[in-house]
Amino acid sequence: MLNDRFEEREGVYRRQRTPLAKAQAERDWVVVDATNQTLGRLASRCAAILRGKHKPTFTPSVDCGDGVIVVNADKIVVTGKKANQKIYYSHSGYLGGLRARTYREMMERDPSEVVRIAINGMVPHTRLGRLMRTRLRVYVGPDHPHTAQAPDEVPAAN
Repeated sequence: MLNDRFEEREGVYRRQRTPLAKAQAERDWVVVDATNQTLGRLASRCAAILRGKHKPTFTPSVDCGDGVIVVNADKIVVTGKKANQKIYYSHSGYLGGLRARTYREMMERDPSEVVRIAINGMVPHTRLGRLMRTRLRVYVGPDHPHTAQAPDEVPAAN
């Protein structure tokens, strides 16, 4: 089972369950600098922090993740020919209302939306995932208005 481990007591191995996370977890905020970071690698790190996978009390059915503030979203990079070949689709809901934009067009329009779409795609698509997405903040420049939360700086992975 997921949270099981075996302990020896009086010569017999017994299963001991690790304690599960409480419904109200202690939340921290972290700042992630996107400067020269690869889009997918940054998104997977942010999604793991939003889910709480970096905590020892991680439980899949409990919202125990931290808030994530992404700064410098305009300085994110993609590898290969994705700048011209990666296409983002959206539909207006009307007949023939499919819109297609390349990565380059999306970065010119709103760079924060590119990062938000990438991270949202890696968070569960359930009620719990929608709660996690509310704690994601993406900003184009290096400044953010969340100094009152006293966020921790996450070191760059590259």
